[in-house]
Formats: sequence, structure tokens, C-alpha cells
Amino acid sequence: MKLLLHACCAPCSVYCVDTLRSEGIEPTLFWYNPNIHPYMEYRSRRECLVLYASMMGLECIIDDYYGLDEFCSNVVGNLNSRCSLYCYPVRLRRLFEYARDNGYDTVSSTLLYSIYQNHGVIKKIMEDLSLEFGISFLYRDFRVGFREGQTKARELGLYMQKYCGCIFSEKDRYMSKIEKDRKKYGIL
Repeated sequence: MKLLLHACCAPCSVYCVDTLRSEGIEPTLFWYNPNIHPYMEYRSRRECLVLYASMMGLECIIDDYYGLDEFCSNVVGNLNSRCSLYCYPVRLRRLFEYARDNGYDTVSSTLLYSIYQNHGVIKKIMEDLSLEFGISFLYRDFRVGFREGQTKARELGLYMQKYCGCIFSEKDRYMSKIEKDRKKYGIL
């Protein structure tokens, strides 16, 4: 099996890589995340993944497309469905395209690790793309190791992001705190 593993970030990769290696599978990491914003966040996550890959002796392919304009134009009409209609499909389609063009017979994604992602939608997109491209989708529910992976990522000193990736997920993360502060301090 020649496995290409889409990696959204290094911390989400840790448990996935450990699990796959324990099964005798050596993944190649694949970075393609034009949904991550702003640029300094994108760069921090990309550089951390490269560092992690080096630390673990993993091959890491960087498809370095920042894509802010394309991202904004594709999600602005439906922000609440941005993940399922744009963020997941565009990244996973690129994963399958790269796998097809470069001799990989199997793919998976670290998106299946995060307890904050829509696991069912990701799985369905990958199953559909597997049929379309004729490339195997190695399904694993990596969420069972979420806390373990986060702990190990911290032990490795990896950059730990505070939100999913796009600017709207950053806003969502902080809006609940802002609302609590407004109520607490009587701010309009």
C-alpha cells in the first residue's frame, strides 16, 4: 500500500501517523489547505508540519497554495456550510488528484481525527472521490485518540493552533467569549 495522508496540521497528524505506523503503514504527508487564514496562521501550520515530518522521518509533500481570494469567493454565499460545500471537498479532491498523478493507491486524511470536524461529511466525500478516482480510501475513525494525540503534540513542542483554520472559524471561536464578556461587563 502506498498511502497519501492529507494533513491539515501537525498536531492532528500525530495520532494518525502513530496509528498507521502501528499497523505497518508508512504514510506520506500531503499539505494542501487553501482554507487556512490569515497568512501567518497558514505559514505557521505549514512550517510546523514540515518540522514534524522531519522529526518523525516522514516524507512530506507541500502543495503550497494559499488561496484566500478563491476561498472567500467560494464561501461568502453560504458561510454556515463552508466546510461541507468548499473546505472539505476542495482539499480532498486535490488529495485524490495528486495521488492519481503520482502513483499512490490509497489515501486518507487527518480531518478524520478532529472531534471538531463533521466526520460523516468527510467520510462521504472521501468515499465518493474514491469511486470517482479509482483510488482506495483508508477509513479510520482517528477521533478515539484525540486527547492522546494532543498530549503527544504538546510534548513534541508542536505549534498548537486555536481554531480550525479559516477566518470564520477563528471568529466563531472568539465570539462566544466576546458575548460572555459583554454580558459580564454590561457592554452593548
